[in-house]
Amino acid sequence: MANTFSQIYIHIIFAVKGRQHLINVHWENELYKYITGVVKNKGQKLIAINGMPDHIHILIGMKPDCRLAELVREIKKSSSNFVREKHLSKFKFQWQEGYAAFSYAQSNLERVIMYISNQKEHHKNRSFESEYKDFLLKFQIEHKENFMLD
Repeated sequence: MANTFSQIYIHIIFAVKGRQHLINVHWENELYKYITGVVKNKGQKLIAINGMPDHIHILIGMKPDCRLAELVREIKKSSSNFVREKHLSKFKFQWQEGYAAFSYAQSNLERVIMYISNQKEHHKNRSFESEYKDFLLKFQIEHKENFMLD
């Protein structure tokens, strides 16, 4: 076959270091636009992005030659620098070290996009810790709860 065809969808979740509530509603869209640019500059497709003051969800269409760990590292490093250089937060802004990443089929994308889009409503009734733990259980990812979030 002459060409490579793929369909890889990854839902990435990571939190502000210490789960501090540092992402302000007044500048979160600026942060999301910046992250969208980072993802596009890395040759990937950002499908959905949203979050809460203490964490973020990103859904990407990923090419097979992309290294997920490198992409997430660049998103976190660049966006942390962006927040600091723009003086968007009066506190030291930093992402947690780890992240979660889950793959989805095309048939699930609409549901995942809606879930990401409705973060503010969703978290009126549910904590980030509870949500994160349920993702790990749903995807059968082994974890130690005391090391789950830093």
